[in-house]
Amino acid sequence: MPRAVVFAYHNVGVRCLSVLLAHGVDVPLVVTHRDSPTENIWFASVAALAALHDIPAVTPDDPNTPDLWSRIAELAPDFIFSFYYRNMLQAPLLALARRGAYNLHGSLLPKYRGRVPVNWAIIQGERETGATLHRMVEKPDAGDIVAQQAVPILPDDTAREVFDKVTVAAEMALDGVLPALIAGTAPHTPQDLAQGSYFGGRKPEDGRIDWRANAADIHNLIRAVAPPYPGAFCDLPGVRLQVWRSLRQPAMSARFPATTLFIDGGRVHVQCGDGGILRLVEVALDGRPTDAARLAQLLGATALTLTPDSSRVTS
Repeated sequence: MPRAVVFAYHNVGVRCLSVLLAHGVDVPLVVTHRDSPTENIWFASVAALAALHDIPAVTPDDPNTPDLWSRIAELAPDFIFSFYYRNMLQAPLLALARRGAYNLHGSLLPKYRGRVPVNWAIIQGERETGATLHRMVEKPDAGDIVAQQAVPILPDDTAREVFDKVTVAAEMALDGVLPALIAGTAPHTPQDLAQGSYFGGRKPEDGRIDWRANAADIHNLIRAVAPPYPGAFCDLPGVRLQVWRSLRQPAMSARFPATTLFIDGGRVHVQCGDGGILRLVEVALDGRPTDAARLAQLLGATALTLTPDSSRVTS
């Protein structure tokens, strides 16, 4: 029976740890994260799954310490797996896996290496993403590919909807290749990093909408950061308008100057910088869901021109 130490967090961590256990892999230790009180914890708990199966779990602030290395070395793992664990694992730790260390990444590598790949893929307007199991090396998301599973991104999918698909893709990719990995026959295909891309992390402020952009790009931003992520927004006088879901509308003659918010037929719309129109399906004011009537009453108008900095409006 192969032995594996598992670094894991989030839904992908839960599902992929479940795959290892289903295949009879001996997991003597799980390394995970403490949930942050400042984060919206909408996902499943790796620590809870480990407790259910009586697997010891630790939550170090930094996994790259001699104390943890020593503990893992004593366990003599065949494999080390990382499933949505948020910290980079350094070379001395990776070297403790006698048969290799492997990471599950939420994109079709070499595209979207780095942080929050699902959100970035939507922002970039991709129609496909997926999950990749690859060998871990010192450079992030750069090792040989062992398995991939693609999933579609539909034009109105939000990040949560795509992430749920990627979670299933991760489970499928690992489940399909694990017998060959254990047997030592799994393919290892080098990546051509020149054909890929690397993206960094995102902050809540990155959800600020510039209405001068084209409708397609704004729509992609809105769905890429929709709840449970922090959300897309712009600041109106004395209040923050958050847009949680949008729909692109059919092409039509321009009704207003660019960057105009207008209410028509009980629905909220914005004419964007390229003349394209978005229907704002779900909106909130300072975090409280609202509707078109309430928005018009608060702003004192049914057609408002958004200024370029998206921080003021004029009627």
